[in-house]
Amino acid sequence: SSAEVKCSLCVVGIQALAEMNRWREVLSWVLQYYHAPEHLPPKVLELCILLYSKVREPQVMLEVGNLWLRDQTNKSLPEYGSLLELYLVHVLLPLGRFEEAEELVRGCDAFDSQQQQAFLGTICESRCQWTQQEEMRSAAEEQREAATESVLGALSQKLLTVLTLLRRALRSMSSHFYLLPYKKMLLATFLLYVVVVRLDPASPTSLPFIYKLVQLFRQAWAAVFSPVHRPPVQD
Repeated sequence: SSAEVKCSLCVVGIQALAEMNRWREVLSWVLQYYHAPEHLPPKVLELCILLYSKVREPQVMLEVGNLWLRDQTNKSLPEYGSLLELYLVHVLLPLGRFEEAEELVRGCDAFDSQQQQAFLGTICESRCQWTQQEEMRSAAEEQREAATESVLGALSQKLLTVLTLLRRALRSMSSHFYLLPYKKMLLATFLLYVVVVRLDPASPTSLPFIYKLVQLFRQAWAAVFSPVHRPPVQD
């Protein structure tokens, strides 16, 4: 029939997209032809679940599988029980959706009481394993945080030591600066400015530059040295 041909072509298209590493486009591409998750053929839904489980993206099929399995028309299909089992094993349990899994198993008429108990036992075991993994993960994160804090503490202690040594060095340098005569420093700065700028002090046009240089030096002197420790200035 045309429905079977359409399903077969979609299966071939899914396999082709997977081989080209374009698996992200599979679900949207399939829904273009079936328009709703409830209308997907069982074979197409099975391939989509297996594909996204293999690439470790089971959450992509969470809503689609839930809508398909809760549809009353799909519950009468002979493939419903196998698809429900596939959905539990590859989507719900890896995502930790245990309450939803138990609800689907208890509401499935395709399972007898023995099968329901077996599936509920599997869900309980998966819940225990999930809890243990979460505890181990949280313990590992706590150890990692403790190690990070210890490393940061050691780095901060080293940084504090370096800053202390730098402060002592700057204090020693400032004490040496206090001993330098003001007139010699001014003369050295002026000569350096004359050499770099190649300024002629005898030229009348150089007077504003010399005046600005003196003012800048006085401002720098006032900003660097406090009034208490500032050496006397003798003009």
